[in-house]
Amino acid sequence: MGRWLLVCSLCAVPLAAHSVIETYEFSDLHLERRYHSLSDELRCPKCQNQTIADSNAPIAKDLRFLLHEQLESGASDDEILSFMVARYGEFVRYRPGLDSNTALLWYGPLLLTLVTLAALAVHLRGRHKAIAPADPTEAEREALRAQLAKNSGEQERQS
Repeated sequence: MGRWLLVCSLCAVPLAAHSVIETYEFSDLHLERRYHSLSDELRCPKCQNQTIADSNAPIAKDLRFLLHEQLESGASDDEILSFMVARYGEFVRYRPGLDSNTALLWYGPLLLTLVTLAALAVHLRGRHKAIAPADPTEAEREALRAQLAKNSGEQERQS
């Protein structure tokens, strides 16, 4: 029984030894830092929720190689990002730039918060009005006085 459990648990362990990790030689430490920064900024077009630094997809490997080549050839970060966006679309960036296509993405949370606060204010204001009693009319006051007089008369008789 113990061997069977050991075999089953070993089958459940992922075989990470088959994953390929490429290393690149950089001419400058600053370029290597830029490489890591940009590879964390770019999204894998195939995986969609991983950066090219995290993905093992073949296209992510190609993008890392392309990124290395562009950095070594002297391209700026903006040039590299512009190239990637031109080739793969704005989706390739985890933090897309602000334009007419991404305005809702940038301002949507703020807009949603403002709408929620406005709805809450309207709800609370309506609730406050519903809870606050209206002033009694003169006829209602007379009826209350008569009822109090009647009740106090009954209490005196009982005593």
